[in-house]
Amino acid sequence: MNHNQYIKRDIYLEKLILRRANGEVKIITGPRRCGKSWLLSHIYRDFLIEQGVRAENIITVDFDKDDDKHDFDVLDHKAVKEYIYSLIKNEDEIYYVFLDEIQELDNFERLVNGLNGHENIDVYVTGSNSRFLSKDISTIFRGRGDEIRVFPLSFREFSHMYDNISVAWKEYYTFGGMPRLLHYKDNEQKINYLQRLWDKTYLDDVVERNNVKNEVALSRLATSLCSSIGSLTNPSRIANTLESVQKMKIDSKTVASYINYLENAFLFESAERYDIKGKRYFESTKKYYCIDVGLRNARLNFRQQEPTHIMENVIYNHLRVLGFLVDVGVVESREMKDGKLKFVQREIDFVVNKGDQKYYIQSAYSIPTEEKRKQELASLLKVSDSFRKIVVVADDIMPYTDDNGIYFTGLFDFLLKDEWQ
Repeated sequence: MNHNQYIKRDIYLEKLILRRANGEVKIITGPRRCGKSWLLSHIYRDFLIEQGVRAENIITVDFDKDDDKHDFDVLDHKAVKEYIYSLIKNEDEIYYVFLDEIQELDNFERLVNGLNGHENIDVYVTGSNSRFLSKDISTIFRGRGDEIRVFPLSFREFSHMYDNISVAWKEYYTFGGMPRLLHYKDNEQKINYLQRLWDKTYLDDVVERNNVKNEVALSRLATSLCSSIGSLTNPSRIANTLESVQKMKIDSKTVASYINYLENAFLFESAERYDIKGKRYFESTKKYYCIDVGLRNARLNFRQQEPTHIMENVIYNHLRVLGFLVDVGVVESREMKDGKLKFVQREIDFVVNKGDQKYYIQSAYSIPTEEKRKQELASLLKVSDSFRKIVVVADDIMPYTDDNGIYFTGLFDFLLKDEWQ
């Protein structure tokens, strides 16, 4: 591993550069410890200074309850406001204000909107809980909020620290891409760190922020979601599983609320089922993916190392890092089977969209036989539109396009190169 460099995270830096001094509050969101603070306080700060911004024109306040970097009470709204304005000395210069983990400050919107009302103040905030994000941005930030979603290191980012891609992959699919892991040299440290994140940071934060009454149920639900990544499920099914396997009585409404809390903490994302031909969503079931496969593995004490599910989760996260919206595709058709006309549903792992870009993507760990090949292609061949269809396999193959126009590529090429886009 190359320890003489840090990962620049160019995909997020470019988004910040494009939004610089645009009159809106830049809201950098994502799970705790995924690198949001580093992105602002090091990567973006270095860029600004390279562009000629004076260091004293970059003001940072860290509200993270686990840190103590200031000589004033960072949870005192008035003290924070006085501190920031005391450093703004020239109305003819632009000041960049970074507010880290802003959700810890009560009534933070008053402070942020007040700062954003000055033409010479460019405001950036980070947050690890979506109570003030996504659907609430327009209301809380008066229609002047611009969200940038940050994920743990993608495999593309992570692999830059390694000379051997196979070694990088083995490390990544086991321990994931939480940036702090790059500082640990042995597996025991990595395991302890990931499990502490779950127990002392993520779940404790969800319990405190949402006043969760049944902490044991929340914990077991998180474990259940990690165990079933990439599988269709719903709150009722999860409640039944918890009751039959864990002997825990919990209703589906509570399960739905707890899932929502975990998604709002950016620990999981859901992919809805989309009827490609009917152009409608199925509301009954979804697939859930963990924001990081290392966190997923740690939650399961590294017992369930299924390469097929881990590969699918990594592909999902990669697509989200690239800014795609991701659904699970469903293709419905009537087909003759055993002499009878039957209604058949086939699944495409990912239907991805970004603007005018659209792809159908199948994650196929291996295709050892012709029967398996037909199985993987059956759903793709039922889609008649002209958008690109891709099959990703774990093997390191030379990319090619078959007679049906379906593009086959190896996992590393898919994750590291952009030729498929």
